[in-house]
Amino acid sequence: MSSIPKQTLCGVIPCLRYRDAPAAIDWLRDTLGFTVQFVVPDADGSIAHAQLTFGHSMIMLGSAFDTDYGRLLKQPADTGGFVTQSAYLVVNNADLVYGRVLEAGGKILLDIKDEDYGGRGFTCADPEGHVWSIGTYDPYAESAATSAASAT
Repeated sequence: MSSIPKQTLCGVIPCLRYRDAPAAIDWLRDTLGFTVQFVVPDADGSIAHAQLTFGHSMIMLGSAFDTDYGRLLKQPADTGGFVTQSAYLVVNNADLVYGRVLEAGGKILLDIKDEDYGGRGFTCADPEGHVWSIGTYDPYAESAATSAASAT
């Protein structure tokens, strides 16, 4: 095992920027099931920093600012709706979350289906165009099952 990663609960934390970060936090919480762990608001109502958890995972987000770091990032609206990364959320019931996304006005990009590699899932865009893939496929469970099968 590499000595570089810190042995912590969540070693990779995606970071996102939103033009309306307070609304994004509400949508991620109410629609996808994130839990708001920590929020640092700015005096103008924007978000300097926020941490949202999802099971043992986390994302960090903030308002889109014109700073040295902010200029490294483009919002989906600035790129014709294209993104260069996305996140996969492992859920218990993809159909339930699919319904919540539709109810909340999220845009379905790839319809819900059973995947050839296991699990059931779909891909959507949040209100600002960030792409989220959501499904029941658990690569850790699949790896454990494969390892157990090959050991017998």
